[in-house]
Amino acid sequence: MRDARKTALTVLSRCERDGGYSNLVLDRELEKSELSALDRALTAHLVFGVISRRITLDYYISKLSAVASSKIEPQVKNILRMGLYQLIYMDRIPPHAAVDRSVSLAPRRAAGFVNALLRGYMRRSGEITLPDDPVEKMSVEQSMPIELCERLIGEYGYDRAESIFAALNKTPPLTLRVNTVKTTRDGLIARFAEKGIEARPSALSENGIEVNAAVTTLPGFAEGEFFVQDAASQLCCSALGLGEGDLFLDCCSAPGSKSFGAAMHMSGRGRIVSCDLHENKLSLIRSSAERLGIDIIETRAADARQPIDEFVGKCDAVLCDVPCSGYGVIAKKPEIRFKPLSDAERLPEIQYAILENAARYVKDGGVLVYSTCTLLSAENGEIASRFAKSHPEFTPEGFSHAGREFSPQTQLLPDSDGCDGFFIAKFRKG
Repeated sequence: MRDARKTALTVLSRCERDGGYSNLVLDRELEKSELSALDRALTAHLVFGVISRRITLDYYISKLSAVASSKIEPQVKNILRMGLYQLIYMDRIPPHAAVDRSVSLAPRRAAGFVNALLRGYMRRSGEITLPDDPVEKMSVEQSMPIELCERLIGEYGYDRAESIFAALNKTPPLTLRVNTVKTTRDGLIARFAEKGIEARPSALSENGIEVNAAVTTLPGFAEGEFFVQDAASQLCCSALGLGEGDLFLDCCSAPGSKSFGAAMHMSGRGRIVSCDLHENKLSLIRSSAERLGIDIIETRAADARQPIDEFVGKCDAVLCDVPCSGYGVIAKKPEIRFKPLSDAERLPEIQYAILENAARYVKDGGVLVYSTCTLLSAENGEIASRFAKSHPEFTPEGFSHAGREFSPQTQLLPDSDGCDGFFIAKFRKG
C-alpha cells in the first residue's frame, strides 16, 4: 500500500508528464490508494502545495544544485520539490523526517544527490538571496510566472499585485451555497456542528457557508441541502435579480452552480434553460439538479455564439459566464498560473461574441449579466465598456447584495473580498 508522499509523487509526475488537472489526477489516485483520511489530507497538501510553489522551489533547487536544472530527471526534481516544500512550508513535519522520506522515494542512483541538496538547504537557507530585480523577486517570492507578474503589475500596481498573488497562494476554504428550498444557513451550520464540523457564514454572501472539509463527507450532501459555489459566484446570481415565474437563460452553464443559485432566487418556480457547448457536461448539471430537488432546469447543448430563435426577446434575465483565462481561481486550480498569457489573447473576441448573442434574448426591462473568473481587464472591463458603447438600449446598472452596494462593473479580488477573483457587469434593457 502506498503512503501519502509516494502517492503525491505519482500525482505530481503524472500531471507534469500528461498535463492533467491536478484535482482530477489526485482524485483518481486517492480512490485506489486505501490511504487513511489523515494521509489523504497530507497527499492533497503536498500536491497542491508543490504545484503552487513550484517556481519558488525550483529557484532554491537552482541555487543549491551543482547540476543544471534541465539535467535533473523529472521524478527526482519532484522529489526535491516535495522535500523542500516540507522544509520551507510545513513546520509540523520534523526536518529530518522530510529529508529521510524524500531520500527513500529516490532511485538509488539519485539518493545521495537528494540527501545532499535537502541537507544543504537546512545548512544554507539563510544565505540564499532573492533576485535584485523587483519583478523577478516577486516571481520567486509569490511563485508566479514573470509575464503574469508584469501583467498584473501593469494593471494593479506592484503592491496590489503582490497582495493579490499572496491571497491566491493561500488555501481557500470550501464555500457552499445553502439550498434554501430545503434548509437555512443557520440550520445547516448547526447540523455540521453536531458532527463536529466547524462552519462559518460567508461575509460576502447571505446564503454562503465556509468549511474546511471534503464536500462529499458533509452531512446533508446526499440530501441536496447545499452545493459548492464560491461567494463571488453567489453574488453573480444575486445580480440577476430573478424572481418567481421568470425565464432565465444561462448561456455557458457547466458545471451548473449559477443555474442552481438562480433556482434558489426563483424559489423553484419558473423556467431555467442551462446551455453548454459540450453535451457530456450537461449530464452533470442534470444529476446535481436532481440531488438538489430542482425541477425547473432544462439543459441544452448549444454554441453560445449562435442564436436560439425561440428565446429571442423572451428572457427576464440572461447570464454570460463566459470561458476565460481563469486567473482569479488560481487558489483552487494552482496550475492555471502556468498557462501562457498568449493563450488568453483569443478569448476577448469569443467573449464579446457570446455577449452580443446573449443580448438578443433579453426582453424589454430584462437583465443581462456578463461575468468571468479572471483578473485581466481585456476580458473584463474592456468587454463590458465596449458592449455598453455599442448598445445604448442596455443601461449599466448597479446592484445590492447582503447589505452591500456594487457598481455596474464590479471586480472582486481575493485579497480584499476573500473570494475568487471575479468580474460582474450588469445591464438592463430599455
